[in-house]
Amino acid sequence: MRGGARPLRVLIWHVHGSWTTAFVQGRHTYLVPVLPDRGPDGRGRARTWDWPASVREVTPEQLGASATGGGDVRPDVVVLQRPHEAALLREWTGLRAGVDVAAVYVEHDSPREHAVRSRHPLAGGLVHDDDGSGGRPVPVPVVHVTHFNALMWDCGDAPTRVVEHGVVDPGHLATGERASLAVVVNEPVRRWRVAGTDLVVDLARRVPLDVYGMGMDALQQAAPHLAGHLHEDLPQARMHAEVARHRAYFHPYRWTSLGLALVEAMTMGLPVLALATTAAPESVPPEAGFLSTDPAALERTAQRWLADPAEARERGLAAREHALRRFGLARFLADWDDVLDDITGGAGVQQ
Repeated sequence: MRGGARPLRVLIWHVHGSWTTAFVQGRHTYLVPVLPDRGPDGRGRARTWDWPASVREVTPEQLGASATGGGDVRPDVVVLQRPHEAALLREWTGLRAGVDVAAVYVEHDSPREHAVRSRHPLAGGLVHDDDGSGGRPVPVPVVHVTHFNALMWDCGDAPTRVVEHGVVDPGHLATGERASLAVVVNEPVRRWRVAGTDLVVDLARRVPLDVYGMGMDALQQAAPHLAGHLHEDLPQARMHAEVARHRAYFHPYRWTSLGLALVEAMTMGLPVLALATTAAPESVPPEAGFLSTDPAALERTAQRWLADPAEARERGLAAREHALRRFGLARFLADWDDVLDDITGGAGVQQ
């Protein structure tokens, strides 16, 4: 695709807003399913992120009509992100992922259970039971967002590759004016130990911090001492502006994929405190932050940065330089163009 192949019609469900925000900045037309209730299978365009006009909402009926009549929303490729989306595609359009339309599966997460025994849902390919093929599996490439995830998942014979995160550069927003930490986490109570919420609740008794994300009411009930420091699902631009006022970003996750909020914080110029788990050690260089599996060591570093804004600022500048180099949008989109070109053969929309 770097060589100038035609743009594609890319069908993709709105699942992970931050990741999708970067993905839809490319040169293609992005077809995003929408349902009347805007539930998980039809959220449509984002409401708290800024998406370009090339993102089009499409109903199942529109997709079905185009699939049979060759309309302008018939996808050239489908980007799957959840195991059941292939069945939705078949139900809505009659198209079989990987057979009638090119398909790729993005795995955003680390294995939820024991990594050694975690076989990926697409490890054996997609099986379309009633297509007359005798139930033969169709291989669909799996794209991981970190090398850690690719290592931990057993993807069997499925073709795999890694396209690391990319983010839209919000600019060097960090001011560090607030001697406190910022944490971004969605559903912190439901994901208590996975997201390290217990560490946040404990640290907040001794270190000033604010938490941003969805599910803050439940967190306030679980940790009343955080009242006044919780911010529910702010629009992205406003959240960036608020997070940038803090002295540093705290990433307390024990076992998840690399959080895009961490990458965004570095891009804004914030230094990072993080658990040295999953992909964080290979994503945050020493000059850009401090990583440890010892919460006490993280707390000592936090206290030092709160007392020394100059050090925090210097590390934040290093974090931004690293993030722009490694997680820049141009690299991310070019890598994805290569993936899409490989699976479609470069055959896109006639202009």
